Amino acid sequence: MELKPYLRFAQFYETDAMGIIYHANYIHWMEEARIDMMDQLGWPYRRVHDAGLDFGVTEVSCRHRGMVRFGDTVAIQPSLIRLTPAKMEVGYRITDAKTGELKAEGSTGHFFFDIRQQKPVALKRAIPELYQLFAQCKEG
Repeated sequence: MELKPYLRFAQFYETDAMGIIYHANYIHWMEEARIDMMDQLGWPYRRVHDAGLDFGVTEVSCRHRGMVRFGDTVAIQPSLIRLTPAKMEVGYRITDAKTGELKAEGSTGHFFFDIRQQKPVALKRAIPELYQLFAQCKEG
């Protein structure tokens, strides 16, 4: 399954003293793109949570390549880089929606967590349908 990019309009309140988007906001944008990815897969994040699971964050990385300013619109293309029964890694490519210029690249690592039992769980067993959807959109 091919995922569509998530479009995000840069807000004034997200800028720093230099008039560019504050670096930590890219992490928020990646989370928004991940939630949008779940919607595109037909498994909204709320549905996962209602099923008793969560995606715990294990790591975050973001490499800034260009500046984003208030009023710019970026396209955030998510991709599933790695998938195991217990973990996943999601990649993000952030480009200017008009020019295609690369603004940032990043990734987030996650483990699947059983909310009720408060312990890691294998998604492949807990929600096999979702695991299969992830497997279908995994890169390479």
